[in-house]
Amino acid sequence: MLIELATPPVTSPERATILSLHVSLGSYQAFQDALIDAAHRGESRTACFANVHMTVEAQRDPAFAQVVNSADWVCTDGLPLTWAMRLLHKRQQDRVTGPDTLHNMVKRAAEEGLPIFFYGSTPDILAKAVATCRDRYPSIQIAGTIAPPFRSLTPDEEEQIIYQINQSGARLVFVALGCPKQERWMAQMRGRVQAVMLGIGGGLPILAGVQTRPPVWIQRLGMEWLYRLALEPRRLFKRYAVTNSLYGWYLCKQWANKQWPTPISYNE
Repeated sequence: MLIELATPPVTSPERATILSLHVSLGSYQAFQDALIDAAHRGESRTACFANVHMTVEAQRDPAFAQVVNSADWVCTDGLPLTWAMRLLHKRQQDRVTGPDTLHNMVKRAAEEGLPIFFYGSTPDILAKAVATCRDRYPSIQIAGTIAPPFRSLTPDEEEQIIYQINQSGARLVFVALGCPKQERWMAQMRGRVQAVMLGIGGGLPILAGVQTRPPVWIQRLGMEWLYRLALEPRRLFKRYAVTNSLYGWYLCKQWANKQWPTPISYNE
């Protein structure tokens, strides 16, 4: 059964459905190369990094699912999504995390002369992220940073931000507003901000050295959520208890009902 999207993303030739999300297929290396190629061409593109939280939000909110599915890439950030790909579609899919992609894109941007821009987070975290980038990659071109206010922007403020990013010459814009705000912002900016936008969320505090990732063995077990829960139990307990349970329930229903489609292709 084929599924047609209203506006097919032209840079993701094949996808498969997990719950309500049409997730991009392909290797991590191919994804990085596609991002860099689009950045060199100055294209306005968007990349979302789907984890359990985003997948459950999309399942519960069809409007948000449409926002995410309109992105040029919807990557398998969470390891549970790669497991779901094997369960539902018998496909081995590389994990493509926001923090890893942020690190690798900054490195390649420095090597290939692509100016980068950070949008979101706080002035303190932005300053630390910029300092880290310049320390690791002296040739990096940082076109600018913006820490927007924690409220809705006025139309004039929005236009000023678009103008500032475009005038900066940025080719990669790392968006750190958190899910679902950053995905909605990128969807609104697609075609207006002339750069590749990546919703890296919590990847920026990691780059800035404010937060740490768990050991690799915990990541490989898909237990990063448990590591974060141990660090912030009061803030995260309810979120993980609800979203993890719902994800398992929704996934079991999809598998049991055998109502998932085969991988879908978009013709350019």
